[in-house]
Amino acid sequence: MTYCLLLLSVVAVTAAVPVPRLLTRAKWPEREPVVALWVWQCLVATVLLCCLTALALGAAAVFGTVRAQLFAPAPPAVTAAYDLSHASPWTTVLTVLLACGAAWTTAMLARELVEARRRRAGARAHLRDRAPDLPAGLPEGRGPLLVLEEEYPDAWWMPGSPPQLIVTTGALQRLTDHQIDAVLTHERGHARARHDWLLHLSAALAAGFPRVPLFAHFCEQTHRLVELSADDTASRRCGHLTTALALIELNQHRGVLSCSSSHRLLGERVDRLLEPPPRLGRRHRALTTAAASLVPLVPLLITFAPGLTALP
Repeated sequence: MTYCLLLLSVVAVTAAVPVPRLLTRAKWPEREPVVALWVWQCLVATVLLCCLTALALGAAAVFGTVRAQLFAPAPPAVTAAYDLSHASPWTTVLTVLLACGAAWTTAMLARELVEARRRRAGARAHLRDRAPDLPAGLPEGRGPLLVLEEEYPDAWWMPGSPPQLIVTTGALQRLTDHQIDAVLTHERGHARARHDWLLHLSAALAAGFPRVPLFAHFCEQTHRLVELSADDTASRRCGHLTTALALIELNQHRGVLSCSSSHRLLGERVDRLLEPPPRLGRRHRALTTAAASLVPLVPLLITFAPGLTALP
């Protein structure tokens, strides 16, 4: 059991510290944001699975009741292979720390979901207040597309039940029909991929564990990669140039071409659309995705290895 806990700790630390730093320096995520998002999710899943399985093994070693419940259906040889009859002091300390981490993670996720629902309810209340200014035919703002009377061009997707795509009259007046189509396709790309859930998860983990490089980089890169992914969705349908022009027109009043750090991502997105980077080959993309998908299996293999070798 000590051997399993040590291996799980090594895998978790490796996935949480050096690998994210190497991934943030790589150039290929800009070419394949969807694959990069999947790689980041697999890394997070690996760390969480390492912690969860280590917590289960540690709790089984420290508490006899937990051991009896976890290994009740297992043959005696499997229980003996894990050597759970006695727990060292460091195992007890590790188990307590992992239990506190699990409780803290749950609390951060719950807080993020509650805050997201509160913000969403406030946004919907704001839309209801502006409903009298809407064009005829949208008195309650319950359709999939909501048009707001607003001078500045803007468009966004509001998740919920029902979800809504919102565009301002300023956008309709300033953008061409093809550019409007690109903007709406971009926002629908966010909705289809459920990027809101990914953003909530990354924000909760970064808020709960700001000093863990994986979670800090995961939050930062997720906000960037979901936008690149939605840009690709729009450019495939409407063209790179149309999407870039729509992005410029939509954010010109925000300083899309400025050099400030707050608007740097907008400038990078425009440059990327005007000069599309070379895409990865289909074979390379498939191999990267498959390799990333296998990484979360490592904690499970380490955890079940003693039991599998003990079976006749």
